[in-house]
Amino acid sequence: MNWKQIPLGPLQTNCYVLWNDQKKCLIIDPGAEGEKLVNWLKENKLQPLAILLTHAHFDHIGAVDDVRNTYNIPVYIDEKESGWLTDPARNGSGLFGMGTIKAEPADHLLSSQKTLTIEDFTLMLFETPGHSPGSLSYYVPSEGIVFAGDTLFTGSIGRSDLPGGNHEQLLSSIHDRLLTLPEETKVLPGHGPATTVGDEMDGNPFLNGF
Repeated sequence: MNWKQIPLGPLQTNCYVLWNDQKKCLIIDPGAEGEKLVNWLKENKLQPLAILLTHAHFDHIGAVDDVRNTYNIPVYIDEKESGWLTDPARNGSGLFGMGTIKAEPADHLLSSQKTLTIEDFTLMLFETPGHSPGSLSYYVPSEGIVFAGDTLFTGSIGRSDLPGGNHEQLLSSIHDRLLTLPEETKVLPGHGPATTVGDEMDGNPFLNGF
């Protein structure tokens, strides 16, 4: 499989596109600039199957409806944030003065599932709350990659001072889930460059003692 990191919007939120040899793809966190993203998908002749959200903060959902309506595909999100897509107060766009950013409700709510299979794509689901109550990480064992949202970054961790955030919960999510993956696993964060589990275990100052 192949994947592409596409930073979008004023916060340069990483959208990821994961595709197979048949040019079918999954889209993770289409945060903004829907026209730009759709044009890129068309230029590369990719066929989206679904949109997966790591969480529902405004900078991760701004282009959800542009992509969903263009391709008539479903959106997946953790059930704990099912009401955030339609509510600027919950998704943070009101809090940060970003105008009204919202999307229609998700088509599928994820709760106790351990895996998600969409045609030829199989992903393991990790509940990684702390940055937000319904934060999810999507692990693709066959590719050695994990889409970590705003949980773990290169040399840093996600904010926990936003509504619904919890610092201790965030650290537990990283320690109990992400850091249990093979050290060579590539961590694809919601902002900034990719890293690996091993590099963050060795050098992330927020994870001292882990």
